[in-house]
Order: sequence, then C-alpha cells, then structure tokens
Amino acid sequence: HLHCLLFGVLGWVSVQHFEISADVRRGVEAVVRARVGGTAELGCSLNPLSTGVTTPNLFPLHVVEWVRLGYNVPILIKFGVYAPRVHPNYKGRVSLTRGASLLVEGLSLEDEGWFECRILLLDCTTDEFHNGTWTFLSITAPPVFIKTPPTFVEVLLGDSLTLSCGAHGNPRPTVIWHKDEHLQSLSLSLPLSQVLNGTLSLAPVTRETSGMYKCHVSNSEGNLTHTTQLQVKGPPLIIIAPEDTTLNISQDAVLQCQAEAYPSNLTYEWWKQGQNVYHIDYLKTRVKILVDGTLLIPSLVPEDTGIYTCTPTNGLMTPPSASAHLKVKHPARVGRMPRETYLPTGMRGVIFCPVQAEPPMLFVNWTKDGNNLNLDNVPGWKVNSEGSVFITTANDDAVGMYTCTAYNSYGTMGQSEPTKVILQDPPSFSVSPRAEYLQEVGRELVIPCEADGDPSPNITWSKVGPTLRSTYTVLSNGSLLLKPLRKDHQGGWDCLATNRVATVNTGTVVLVLGTSPHAASFVSVSTGMNQANVSWEPGFDGGYTQKFTIWLASRGKHEWASLPVPTSKSHLLVTGLLAGTSYQFSVLSQNKLGSGPFSEITSVRTLILSCLSSTALPTDPPTVVTTLPTIDPPSFLSANQTVLGIVLQWYAPESQATSLTGYVLQARRNRGQWVILNSAVKANQSELLVQGLLRDCIYDLRLVSRSNKLLSEPSESVNVNTTGMEMYPVWPGFLEFVPEPLLAGVLGGVCFLFLAIILSLVTVCVMSHRRAHQRRKRRDGKDTCLDDNFTHAWHSLNQLHLECFPNSLEGVPTYAEHLLPAFPSLCSSTHPKPSQLG
Repeated sequence: HLHCLLFGVLGWVSVQHFEISADVRRGVEAVVRARVGGTAELGCSLNPLSTGVTTPNLFPLHVVEWVRLGYNVPILIKFGVYAPRVHPNYKGRVSLTRGASLLVEGLSLEDEGWFECRILLLDCTTDEFHNGTWTFLSITAPPVFIKTPPTFVEVLLGDSLTLSCGAHGNPRPTVIWHKDEHLQSLSLSLPLSQVLNGTLSLAPVTRETSGMYKCHVSNSEGNLTHTTQLQVKGPPLIIIAPEDTTLNISQDAVLQCQAEAYPSNLTYEWWKQGQNVYHIDYLKTRVKILVDGTLLIPSLVPEDTGIYTCTPTNGLMTPPSASAHLKVKHPARVGRMPRETYLPTGMRGVIFCPVQAEPPMLFVNWTKDGNNLNLDNVPGWKVNSEGSVFITTANDDAVGMYTCTAYNSYGTMGQSEPTKVILQDPPSFSVSPRAEYLQEVGRELVIPCEADGDPSPNITWSKVGPTLRSTYTVLSNGSLLLKPLRKDHQGGWDCLATNRVATVNTGTVVLVLGTSPHAASFVSVSTGMNQANVSWEPGFDGGYTQKFTIWLASRGKHEWASLPVPTSKSHLLVTGLLAGTSYQFSVLSQNKLGSGPFSEITSVRTLILSCLSSTALPTDPPTVVTTLPTIDPPSFLSANQTVLGIVLQWYAPESQATSLTGYVLQARRNRGQWVILNSAVKANQSELLVQGLLRDCIYDLRLVSRSNKLLSEPSESVNVNTTGMEMYPVWPGFLEFVPEPLLAGVLGGVCFLFLAIILSLVTVCVMSHRRAHQRRKRRDGKDTCLDDNFTHAWHSLNQLHLECFPNSLEGVPTYAEHLLPAFPSLCSSTHPKPSQLG
C-alpha cells in the first residue's frame, strides 16, 4: 500500500499519463446548462468499492481533481479526507458534492467551458486504468449593456453623428435602433442613417434627424432598451412668413413672421429696402416688433409702401429671411419739388413733377405764375406720362413759377410747392476731340476734351457699344488717357460735359492699328431656292488687308463648311444649297496677324420649289400671296444588305397638309454630288430594293417626300459600304443613274476589245497556215490556200462587226480589203475572196 501511495502521488505531481483513473460512470451528461448567477453541478461519481480492493476501507485513499480546459493547474484537488485546494478564480464558489461531483456557485459568463473529472485510487491492487470524462458547462445570460450613448446629445446642423450601443450576453444579443415610435428598423425610417455592429451613423444631420433614439438589445434570455434624445442645433426655420398686404392710408399694418429653432433664443429683425426699420426716421418712432416676430405699423403713410423683410436669428449659422410687399393706397400727391429748375437755352428741357400715387396717377394740372397752364396753346410743350412738362426748345417763354397737382381715383393730396424756372446757357466745348484717332496697339493715346459753363461742367467719358473690359483714365483737364492702347479700345467714344443746366456730348472714333481684324457686322442673307446671297459690313482691318471666309451649316447638323471670299469683296453668292432647308451663316475676317471674331450667326431658310409654273414672268406685283404647304420627309430610314441588293425601309410622314404622291430616292457616291436614283417610288411603299451599286464604294442614300411637284426636305441619310460585296444585277431604271457619254464609251470599249481579240486570232491562224504552206511547197512544190479555219474566223469577224455596228454593213469587206494585200498568195481560184464572204 505504501508503494501504491508513493506511485500515485508522484504521478499526480509530475506526469499526467501516470494517473490511474477510477471507474467513472458513462451516464453523466456531456453538457450542463445553467444561468448566470445560478448554480451548476458537474456530475462525477465513484463506485463504493474499486476493483482490486479486497478489504473495505472506512477512509479510502483517493485523489479527486477537476481540470478546466485552458487552465495550467486543476481548479480543485481533494486528497482523502483533507480539505480541498481550490484555484483562486473559483475560491469560495466550488465544492464537491455527492462524492466527486463538482458544484459551481455564483456562475458568470467566464465560467463557460470544458471541465474534466479525474479520480486516482491509492489503495489499488490491480493495474487497471480508466480515463476521465469531459463535460461542457454552458452559461446563458440576458443582455447587459457594455456601451451606450449619452441620454441627451446635441449636434450642429449639417455635421455627422455617431451613436454607439453594445451589449454582451449568451446567446449573443442583437442590436436594433428605433427612432421615436417607429417600430421598423431605423435604416428604413431614416434614409441618411447607417447601422453597423450596433453603431448608428448619421451624416449629414438634418432637422428631421431630431428625436428620441432607442437602442434595443435582445436574446432568448431577455432584452434591454436605452433611450437617447437628439437635438439638432441650427438657424431658425420660418414657419409663418409675411404676406403681401394692401391697405389704405392711416390704417394699421400687421405683418406676421414666426419661426422655430433650437436653441430657441430667437430674436427678430425687420428690414425695409435693406435698411433696419429702427434706423428709418419716419418709421422708428411708430413701428413695434412683438415677441412672436409680428411687425406692427400704425397709421400708415404713403412712405410706408415698400418691401419688408423678416430675419429671425439665434446666433447660429446664416439666418433665413422672408419678404412681403406692403402697398399703401392713398390720393395722388407730389413729392418735394426743387426750389429752382434750370432749363438750357435752345435745347430740350423738362420741368419735373415728382408724383406719388397708388392707384396710379390719372392726370396732372399745372400752373404758371398762379394761372392754369394750357399746354394746347404752347407749341412744343406737352405733359409726358410721368406728369412732367416736356419742352422741345427752351426759351424765355419758359421762365416763371410753376406748381403741379396730381390726381388719381382716390383724389389728390394737394398742390405741390412752387419751383422757379431759370433759363441758362448749356455747357459748351472749348476743346473738342478730333473726329478720328489712329494709333498703334500698345502705345499711349491722349484725347483732349474741355468745356465751359456756369457752373463749371464735369467732364466724363463713355465708350459706345458693348461694355469695355480694358481700363481707361480721365485726366483732371478732362482728357481721355488710353494707356496702353488695346484692341477693345477700338470704337466710338463720347465726351460728356454735365452741370445743373444740361448734359452735352461730343464724339470721336479710335482706330487701333496692328491688331487682328474686328468682327463683320450687319450680315444680310437673301435666299433663293438653291442659293443665298450673303453680304456684310466689314469691321476695321487693324491696319492690314483683310480677307473673309463664309461659314455655313445646315440647321440641326453640327458640320460647318467654309467658303473663301475673293479679296476686297464684302458679298458672296453661295450656290448648291438644298431647297426648303434652314441654314446658318457667319462671316470670319482674317489678316496677316490672325483671325478676328466670328460675326453674329444669321439663320435663314431657302425657298421651296413651287408647284406652279408659268411661261412668262409677271409684270405686276401679286395681289394675293399664297403660302405653299410644306410636307415632311420620311422618318426612320434604314438600310439592310441582302443577297439581292440593299433593302431600304422607312416610315411615312405622320401628318401632312397635302396627300403624298410618291418619294424620290437620292444617292451620292464617295461624298460626291447628290443625284436622283429613282423618282418613281410609290407613296404607299415603305421599303425599296436598290440594285446595281458598284463594288468597293461608299454610298449615301436618302428619300424626299413628293406631293405632285412639291418636295420636302431630305430625310436623314443612311450609309452603305459595298466593299467586298457581290455585283448586284442592274434594274432598268439604273441606267438613268449612269451618264449617257459614259455608257457609250463603255460599250464602244467593250466592242473594240472583242474585235482586237478576233483579229489577233485571225492573224495567228493565217501566219500558221502560211508557214505550213511554205513547208509543203518546199516538200512537194504545190500551192495551197487557207483551209476552212480561215473561213470560219472570217465569218466570226463579220458577225462581231454586225453586232457592234448594225448600221455599217460594209465594215467587214473594208477590213478584208486591208488584210488581203498581206496574203496575196494564200488564196486560189477555189476559195472565195474576202469581199464575197458572209
């Protein structure tokens, strides 16, 4: 027994495979489930009497140890009756029960794992060994938050926000976010949100993002919810905007303006025409802004008319604003009249009456020197639409004291204050600029301008035409300084002298040398049916000879074509245009320094072929102008290749003012001129077989609608490439596509080729027979003649001539006579002469 005890202790302390396990029952559960905070029992029982023990022992010697997977030392060891030794992580929580079973109390999620029971009997008398058994302890737990966002969060409008929520439990809990009382997932109720691993991301934050957010975690053991209130900070939002209002004079105006915001420390500001109402003299003592933003204006006066703007602010970002127009209706009245009105002697003058009226003014009555002014008795005087007196030529008759009284449908508010009209000489130029100045670009140009008057006039300069991009300077003496001189300084300039009496002006023209030409102007296009006459006014040439190019394009197509214009010409006749087609024209000028800008684009339309014909030109203008109806071309033109040829398909025009009588097929080869391929396409056709196209060519095909003699614009063309295609049979009408001289040349060449071949064969045959005859002659001394082959060849020659030249019946005998001297000894009396053949 002592030997067994020592062996067991050594085996337990050093090497585990020396352990001798007791007989552990196999009926113990492999998995034990328990809840966090509860108690779990891991079963392991001993037989009361081990095998090999012959005598019962009141105190059996054995060692019980419980091992957990992942721990280096057992979590519990008990030797005999001695107190067990427990791992520090389990101290006070584990004990043995019912023999060798392990009782674990105060369970936590960290207790989940594999456990093994090992028993070593020290009173052994046999060599039997038994392994222990592994038991898995499964701990279930309801969710517990390990990370939650604050219960109250503020975020600035437009920023991004992240709310993190996490929990642990067993099984692993799921995390779902809800907003307000919505039960569906947040990703569905808030499109700008994203949830990943329990973290809610909001970017960018909007006003609609505000609300109560709930993080809900749950598993099979329970659920928890955490609530966070989110507030979005931003500028106010106007919920009640002011409205346009019309009131009568002396009534009270109430303009509402209400906003909401977070933070809610709102203040309201009201503006009239961009000026704070508390800074306007006639308003600041009368207006009142209520706490809710409403603007009160009591006892309205005409000056209160205008646009009022409400601006709520809470100090964040850019505040919003809303405007409304306040209209105050009142009798017509006259504003402040000047005490003195100056009119220029011998020039136009105006005596102003500053009328204020709502509803609009109906008329104005004038007095001069206390008497009613009857303008019907004064030539050249009239009251304009603004109620002021307009004088064509001011003279001594205009001097006096004037008042005006304005009226509208509400009446009048009385007569104006008087104004004294004084006649005075207008300013006059003491130094005037020349009519024209020429200077090279980049140099300095000074143009003088001085004026006299009482009081002394102010001199200003302005350029005639488009806004000037380059700078200029007006000197103290009134002269214009252009330094450095630029191309856009070119053009007309006005010098203006202004004082209280009048404004007078004088002009000059600046021509800048050494630049590219300026754009042509006043482009005019007069059209015919197939031509257009383009003319223009040349711009300044920059000091060098300029030439022009006309650019044109058909409307709807972006391919521009250019036509050079002969030197020194400012017009050109453009031919080869299509009838009834819209074109755009522009003129480009060029000189040795480069191109100037294009002229303005002019759009025109060529005339349509008239269906009326006459034998004599009209001598009198027509009394009735008849507008010819227009027809549309076919649409959706397409081309398909088949073994028989090219099949064209199209759709007829949807609606027509006149009925169609047919179509015209046009074609061009290799971007050449358009020619008519078939002018007899029926109106009820929607497809056409095109044959006879040449190989290795590129064709463009298009259709034109026809109504009697009225033609439409061409349809969109289709492109056909015959490279590598077989030659198509020619249909009878195709010969019209081939010019007659070309057709005659081709046929003549073919006939000549066949004739040359026949003559070559005849010559070879004759020479062969001649050599054979000479050989026979030397052999037997007898003469021979041509055999039947010669006769056959001659008949063939005659037949070919008759086919090629049916009207020339004497052609073959003529050829025979030319051939006969070549072989004088070939024929005998038994053979016919060539002139007798056929």
